[in-house]
Amino acid sequence: MVAMTKRVKVFEIVFNDPSKSFYCSGDKVSGKILVEVLEVTRVTVMKVLGVGCAKVEYAKGKQRCREEVDYLKYEEVVHLDDQPTDTDGSVILRPGNKYEYTFGFELPQQGQLVSSYKGKFGFVQYFVKALMESPAQPAMECRRHFEVEEPLDVNTPDLLSPTGGMKEKKVTCMFIPDGQVSLNAKIDRRGFCEGEEISIDAKFENTCSRIVVPKAAIIAKHTYQANGRTKVFRQKLSSVRGNHIISGMCDAWQGKSIRVPKIKPSILGCNIIRVEYALMIYMHIPGSDKLVLELPLVIGTVPYNGFGSRTNSMSSQDGSVSNASNSWVSLRMPSSAPPSYCDTTRDCSLDQPLTPLLDDYDGGDSPIFMNAPKFQFPTLPTYSEVEEEYNGNSRMLPVC
Repeated sequence: MVAMTKRVKVFEIVFNDPSKSFYCSGDKVSGKILVEVLEVTRVTVMKVLGVGCAKVEYAKGKQRCREEVDYLKYEEVVHLDDQPTDTDGSVILRPGNKYEYTFGFELPQQGQLVSSYKGKFGFVQYFVKALMESPAQPAMECRRHFEVEEPLDVNTPDLLSPTGGMKEKKVTCMFIPDGQVSLNAKIDRRGFCEGEEISIDAKFENTCSRIVVPKAAIIAKHTYQANGRTKVFRQKLSSVRGNHIISGMCDAWQGKSIRVPKIKPSILGCNIIRVEYALMIYMHIPGSDKLVLELPLVIGTVPYNGFGSRTNSMSSQDGSVSNASNSWVSLRMPSSAPPSYCDTTRDCSLDQPLTPLLDDYDGGDSPIFMNAPKFQFPTLPTYSEVEEEYNGNSRMLPVC
């Protein structure tokens, strides 16, 4: 290899379209092999190989787990155009000249490839390799990697259907019941692409004595399989949070959004590597495990076209009209007279104790202790009552 390196000046692979960022199933991968030598060199054969494989490798104790699956195997012997060859098919390369070997091959059809991927314990990679063989010398090789991205359309009926769920958890303190927390959440579809917004509708209830915090995050789940063993790696990609919920209160999210970051699409067709995503909606409970609801997501490459939301938008418009009509009903003025000062109650009893409640700490949350809100007396009405007499004069009534 060292001797050959001293005799070869240039040996590299160049694609015909260097600006192409990725290839899909059925695309043609074409280019040329550039060769320049420093002294007279005989080349017996020049081979081009197209390789695509998925590989998993990690340590499990003292055992090394490895697994590999091939997705692309292509091999071709290429020749120089208008270049004389010997009887054995070899050619002689001379210094000062530039030689180009052209190649081209098509990728397998859709369903036979997996998108390129590089993770913690495995990868899926594609590359073109050139092998140049010479007499009495070890073969010299060079590689050029390329990306493959399989199209994944999020506009299928399955991915356009809404999904949701409900979870609840009973909280205890030293084996003594301490109420419960619950959440109910839904999203309008399961398929998204990077940069899109996920709209969350959720309701959170807290009947325990602690302050809880609702949150949501996009989670990536990487699954690696090798030697019959499975290794799972979870990663939080982006997150949002809501307001603290004190004891006996509830909170609701109406279209709270979280943006899908720049991530690779889901990998669902590989036997040894699987990349899945989920929207995790959860509540932090101090001194207890989180209440977690996971809604599965599929990250695709073909963006949402908006046609699937027509029915939902029409129904939402109908709902808004009915809500508007109801709001007009609720705004009607009461027929009875307003209450007098004497009828105004001044119940100053407290339903909840004014004690600090323990809150959780989760990287940038509020302090450990949170004070309950200050109690305020109810405000008195801002109007005054008058008694009309027959002569048109009016006088103020005394305040009770």
